[in-house]
Amino acid sequence: MPMLALEALNLTCVRDERVLFCDLSFTVAAGDIVQIEGPNGAGKTSLLRLLAGLSRAESGHVHWQQQPIARQRADWHAALLYLGHQPGVKAVLTPRENLAFYHARSDDAQRLAALAAVDLVGYEDVPVAYLSSGQQRRVALARLWLSQAPVWILDEPLTAIDKSGVEKLMVLFSRHVDNGGMVILTTHQALPFIRCPVRKIVLNITERWSCCDV
Repeated sequence: MPMLALEALNLTCVRDERVLFCDLSFTVAAGDIVQIEGPNGAGKTSLLRLLAGLSRAESGHVHWQQQPIARQRADWHAALLYLGHQPGVKAVLTPRENLAFYHARSDDAQRLAALAAVDLVGYEDVPVAYLSSGQQRRVALARLWLSQAPVWILDEPLTAIDKSGVEKLMVLFSRHVDNGGMVILTTHQALPFIRCPVRKIVLNITERWSCCDV
């Protein structure tokens, strides 16, 4: 089996007639954790949406397994779990029902364990509409414990998560990449408890972009 690889090739992103970044290229391979950094307005969320195929670049391409994602949307979406700024869960359903909807192949014990991992014990059968914004965010994060997708693209996944929750996520990220997956995320926080190196792509409003490994 060929090694999994996601490639950004000369991406240029323009929003409201302003260039956020220009000619940005990098590759994410199996086993990589990549942290997108930069000040507000530098284009972090825009970059994630381009990688996920939810927005179109002004120029450049995103390739999955050496093919443009635009030509293989079904295969790309099957390989991807994207969690954006909004929770992306159904308000009329309970947390347990949301996980059953998004991960039909999981069983109820797995769904309950995923909700326990994000500290939602006792809220499994409460409609999401009645949960706080932080709890709704954790319902979305519970999907990570059930996901079989190799590529996780996550926009600020550590928001509204306490230290214990952050540690659980870091352990999960480490296990995911150890098994050949990849994680691309934005966060303003440090990434403690990660066993493997974290590559950083730094977007800068004035310098447009730079890329460095740490």
